Amino acid sequence: MNLIFALRNLLRHRRRTLAVVFTVAFGVGALFIFHGFNTGVMNQYRDNTVRSRYGHAQVNSIGYRDQVFEKPWEHWIEDPDALVAELKTLDGVEQVFPRMNFFALLTNGEITVSGRGQGVDGKEESKFFNTLNVEIGENLNTQVEGVLLGKGLATALKAKIGDRVTVMANTVHGSINALDFEVIGVFHTGSKDFDDVVFRVQLPLAQELLDTHAVEAVSLAFSKVEDWDRVNHQFGERLKEYEITPFEVLDKIYYKHSVDWLQSQFGIIQSIILVIVFLGIFNSISTSIFERKQEIGTLRANGEGRWDVFKLLCVEGGILGLIGALVGLGIGVLVTHTLLGGGIFMPPAPGITRQFHVFIELQASFALYAFTLGAGCALLSTAIASLKVVRMDIASALRSV
Repeated sequence: MNLIFALRNLLRHRRRTLAVVFTVAFGVGALFIFHGFNTGVMNQYRDNTVRSRYGHAQVNSIGYRDQVFEKPWEHWIEDPDALVAELKTLDGVEQVFPRMNFFALLTNGEITVSGRGQGVDGKEESKFFNTLNVEIGENLNTQVEGVLLGKGLATALKAKIGDRVTVMANTVHGSINALDFEVIGVFHTGSKDFDDVVFRVQLPLAQELLDTHAVEAVSLAFSKVEDWDRVNHQFGERLKEYEITPFEVLDKIYYKHSVDWLQSQFGIIQSIILVIVFLGIFNSISTSIFERKQEIGTLRANGEGRWDVFKLLCVEGGILGLIGALVGLGIGVLVTHTLLGGGIFMPPAPGITRQFHVFIELQASFALYAFTLGAGCALLSTAIASLKVVRMDIASALRSV
């Protein structure tokens, strides 16, 4: 019976009903979109880290990352082919990238600068590492003698596409070796420290330069980020002589610290939004209930008890909250796929030097949270405002204007 009377009251007071519904709706919609924006930002950070530098995880010899060695190549992976073959059999691993890092001098005959080389499988890595942002030229793929330069390194060398660059490095035996390469492209990742020193060449030539068949590490690409636990479990059972490290640990300074900082900041902003949403809903519902003092006084005078009136008002508030929260989620989806469908261009964030494109990524799990929050705020606001009104004596309520 309360439900029928509540629906009649809401239809009878359409202006107040619409005011409360849209207050709840805009609050829920704003919270839903803001959370989608936060998710988009975090995923941009993650994708930039995974698909420009590290992959989802990296495999090294046990203890290699925990200390500094005088001769690090003595602790590299001596039989990379066997390890790569084993890694490809792990459930969840889609691609495997053997790599090596080394320090070298680069010269064009007039200018000499130091850099940090990466020996990679250009053909395979070009398929996965697609956020490297090649500004000029092309990515390292099948070019045997190609070298891909970081933006800062290319600027220091005044290098142009097609220029010849000599790379000099110490072999693992202590002698000096040099190879000539052709500049095929210039890239930037958004991280200045990385772009100023890093260059990439094909792994076989890097091994020839250092006179070794070993590799320093093997990077992995998973089917999806969530496969880490599954892959790590299999790895621990089958490859005990190696260790595997996830990308968030590999890039703790840029990725992990930045994401932790942003999450804390977004948490504070979200709390502020929650308070504003609750106060807005409370204000609208309280105003609506206080405007109905005479109506409530009449119900009391006709024999309705305080508890009966309170339950009726709470049912009304619950209905308003449910409808408003549902409309709010609809508004969030509509705005995201229309006005914000092309994403938002953001200025450089902590740790990067370029703009990045953020897409609003609405989360189904958060939709339930936002819906419950909006409906709950409406119900709680109704209960708080109703308690004050139903406690008034009948005469005072009837005299209210």
